[in-house]
Amino acid sequence: MTYLLYYWPGIQGRGEFVRLALEEAGAPYVDVARGREQDGQGVVAMMSILKGRDAPQAPFAPPFLKDGPTIVSHVANILMYLGPRLALSPADEGQRHFLNGLQLTVTDFVSEVHDTHHPLGPSLYYEDQKPEAKTRTADFIKHRIPKFMGYFEAVLAGNRLGAEQCVGDQLTYIDLSLFQAIEGLTYAFPKAMEGFGEKHPRLMALHDAVAKRPNIAAYLASERRIPFNESGIFRRYRELDLS
Repeated sequence: MTYLLYYWPGIQGRGEFVRLALEEAGAPYVDVARGREQDGQGVVAMMSILKGRDAPQAPFAPPFLKDGPTIVSHVANILMYLGPRLALSPADEGQRHFLNGLQLTVTDFVSEVHDTHHPLGPSLYYEDQKPEAKTRTADFIKHRIPKFMGYFEAVLAGNRLGAEQCVGDQLTYIDLSLFQAIEGLTYAFPKAMEGFGEKHPRLMALHDAVAKRPNIAAYLASERRIPFNESGIFRRYRELDLS
């Protein structure tokens, strides 16, 4: 069975957290909107599902995954669905719920990342909210990055079954998501991220271990990995990168 992933073409965005899981597992999948980017029909197919024409229980927004007749929306929900199927979640039910909670925490973090450049809302351009974005980002860098990353550093320290994964004795999808979060922060706030590895050595070790995994390394070097850009979640604006 080939998975169908629906997300906007041209950006990593929230869809990248799902792509990383699929790529790590070597799972067959089609990035629908990207695969037919030339004629735009992939976006048409995605919008047809979102508007309920091709799905009676339509998702609210991408990303969503189609597995045969099953449609699963929201990143954390998709990864919870894929985890057992891709061997990226533990067998123990309690640990799976803990894992899902960690992923939902990443969801919260990603929302705060978005609000650094759109603090007044997505309906306005970044240029319309620059002063507010600068204020919001200063607080994000000073308080929110340390709070979230400090929490995940503590989670790693508390896992007695492995120093380079958050849950259990093998890699799970949260480790891939944390890799992506660190990559995104490094792109968006290179000055602010200087010395990150010294403050969060376990997270940095996790990041480096994920980057070296064969399937992930191949994906990062391929054209399938969309470069970070200023249309996605993680955006580099020099005026916001406060050290």
